[in-house]
Amino acid sequence: MKRYRAWLVGVVLVGGLLAVALWPQAVAIDVGDVTRAALQVTIDEEGETRVRRRFIVSSPVTARVLRIDLEPGDPVVGGATVVAQLQPETPALLDARSRAEAEAIVEAARAVLGRTRAELARAGAELARLERELARERELDASGLTTGQAIDLRAAEVAAARETLRAAEYASASAASDLARAEARLRPTGTERGRVLAVTAPVDGVVLRRLRESEGVVPAGEPLVEIGDPADLEIIADLLSTDAVRVQPGAAVLIDQWGGDTVLRARVRRIEPAGFTKISALGVEEQRVYVVMDFEDPAEAWARLGDGYRVEVRIVVHDAADVVSVPISALFRRGDAWAVFVVEAGRARVTTVTLGARNQRQAEVTGGLSPGTQVVLHPGDTLTDGARVALRGAT
Repeated sequence: MKRYRAWLVGVVLVGGLLAVALWPQAVAIDVGDVTRAALQVTIDEEGETRVRRRFIVSSPVTARVLRIDLEPGDPVVGGATVVAQLQPETPALLDARSRAEAEAIVEAARAVLGRTRAELARAGAELARLERELARERELDASGLTTGQAIDLRAAEVAAARETLRAAEYASASAASDLARAEARLRPTGTERGRVLAVTAPVDGVVLRRLRESEGVVPAGEPLVEIGDPADLEIIADLLSTDAVRVQPGAAVLIDQWGGDTVLRARVRRIEPAGFTKISALGVEEQRVYVVMDFEDPAEAWARLGDGYRVEVRIVVHDAADVVSVPISALFRRGDAWAVFVVEAGRARVTTVTLGARNQRQAEVTGGLSPGTQVVLHPGDTLTDGARVALRGAT
């Protein structure tokens, strides 16, 4: 009998030890609260400041631009400040063959001019002779010693001589022009260097960029200097087209990561209607859309910003003052629905929830939870419905 009782006690002890060893341990968890709070949903993207109205001063003609001494940041006055000086382009140097040809052309032009001037002199002398003949015929007519037909013939000859003289004058002028053109090719270089064309600033502002500094020959339309007003800034950011469709003109914008201690405010002015393709850092083609924003803070708040400065923009697409919200880290997918683990009496219970707007930290709950409920944060794969739980670090 004693041996039976000892055996029974041993079995009970072993069974108890096994039960204790196999009894499920409470899962350590972190919890968060379902609260009523403000919820703001933003689209975050990198942006860039730029001068709203910028002017690029270009060379109006092909010429030699002198060295531009203006530095970026120098103030300019519209219509008064000279931003560039242009000189006529220096003719190309002639090699021996080209110079010999040009000299031969000059000699030929001089010969043509001499011949036309001789013809002009001959035509002038002929006209003078015929005018004297006409005058004598008219004197004879007064004495009745000639006929009207003879006078008419002399008058016609004088008119023809005058046209011949006029043609000779035109020919002489044309020959003189040809000679001047031929001599221009032989004119020593640098004879026009004294002439300077001054290009002035079109508007008041400062020099944003000096696109050309050193002296040299530039073609017509060559950009020289970029001018703008740094106090008239706007912000531009390129968003994914799927995000751009969620943005409305007039939407509030928060600007941080710009180097200052405060968060600046801005507002969306325009969403451009045309998108463009951009290759991401991962090599993926993305359709992007430019969104343009205006500062709302006074200029003193962002006076340290300039053209082309990097900023981080957060465009507000949803702003609610008082909603039931749950930490985003508590959510997980259960089939096609969202769910959370609710902590009830030391156990985790799966609860399906209906969500509204959400950001990176919070999600709006439209059904399934009430304020004050505790939910499990970052639930692991080992956590199951009904499992015992305990706060992490609790003794």
